[in-house]
Amino acid sequence: MAIEQDMLIAVEPVKTHTLQLANTNPLYSDFSTSANNTEIDKTKPLWHNYFLCGFKGIQEHFGLSNLPGMNCLVDGNIPPSSGLSSSSALVCCAGLATLTVLGMSLSKIYALWLLCPALVSRYLYHLEELCYSMKLAEICTKSEHYIGTEGGGMDQSISFLAEEGTAKLIEFSPLRATDVKLPSEAVFVIANSCVEMNKAATSHFNIRVMECRLAAKLLAKYKGLQWDKVLRLEEVQAKLGVSLEEMLLITEDALHTEPYSPEEVCRCLGISLQELRTQILSPNTQDVLIFKLCQRAKHVYSEAARVLQFKKMCEEAPDDMVPLLGELMNQSHASCRDMYECSCPELDQLVDICRKFGAPGSRLTGAGWGGCTVSIVPADKLPSFLANVHEAYYQQSARSLVPEEQRLFATKPGGGALVFLEA
Repeated sequence: MAIEQDMLIAVEPVKTHTLQLANTNPLYSDFSTSANNTEIDKTKPLWHNYFLCGFKGIQEHFGLSNLPGMNCLVDGNIPPSSGLSSSSALVCCAGLATLTVLGMSLSKIYALWLLCPALVSRYLYHLEELCYSMKLAEICTKSEHYIGTEGGGMDQSISFLAEEGTAKLIEFSPLRATDVKLPSEAVFVIANSCVEMNKAATSHFNIRVMECRLAAKLLAKYKGLQWDKVLRLEEVQAKLGVSLEEMLLITEDALHTEPYSPEEVCRCLGISLQELRTQILSPNTQDVLIFKLCQRAKHVYSEAARVLQFKKMCEEAPDDMVPLLGELMNQSHASCRDMYECSCPELDQLVDICRKFGAPGSRLTGAGWGGCTVSIVPADKLPSFLANVHEAYYQQSARSLVPEEQRLFATKPGGGALVFLEA
């Protein structure tokens, strides 16, 4: 689900063909560059590079040149480097702002509806608006790769497809979103571990992406599929037409739990080390010495199964729904910690504290290795839960330096990206 915190950009079109970027946070320096020569430095994941990703993504997708300039002021209350997708939010916000400044309409149907709503049904308009949001999410997903992270499209998709008051089940190939009604008797609480993790600044995130990619290729070859065209574990399941539970059994048969060396991966696939490094691995994973393929694949398939179980439970709404949902979240954290190995001691400590003070379930959220946890908490226990967690975790001096509003807060499902035009 999208949280209620957001990213905002005030934009003024100018005729100078220059991008002027400023941030209300004094920690982030102003930046200026040509609108027609945007260079993104992957070695320095500075804040303005995420704006440039969104801008460049629109520019390249539509083949645009001789672009007008913009004066932009960025603001927001999403805790940075906390696993809450502040970077993706900035990419998406920049992409939407760029599209708006360029005056590009959503679609012919959208423009017609604005002029004469009576001629176009509300259903058709919303369908077209949904298709536009999906396309923009895909563009922003690809454009965030400019910064060097090999992420999927979950963050960008919910940024555009979220609706206030409901969570969404996001699925891909094709991209689609289904409403999930969360229990009214519980709230979700975000707790910041105060360990910052910028996924573009390290190789941790990309190593996991590559391990999943290699696992998918080995599983595909094991089952006689065209492995060289496979990039994601989901593709293997889809091509085989089996359940997630069956994929877990196939994974245990096909992949051993001992780490794979690059040489062993090459022997399994029948390729050279040079081909592995240049055709499959990302630039910052080419020197990795071991790949834990079985563990990563089992995490991905079991996590996908838990997501579907969570949705089913929300639909069926049993009397003990909140504890049952909490247990799924606890299983998720254990898998993130032990199988995907993307937790850290502070996150594990925070999860334990949240459970101790009344959360039936708690898990890390986002990429991991720092950032936040999310906990499901009975609504009537929220005040005592917040007070106890705050006292137990945030009394250390280093953690108290994080602004109070970015440490611990409850949230409801928020809405997706919007454009506000000056009257």
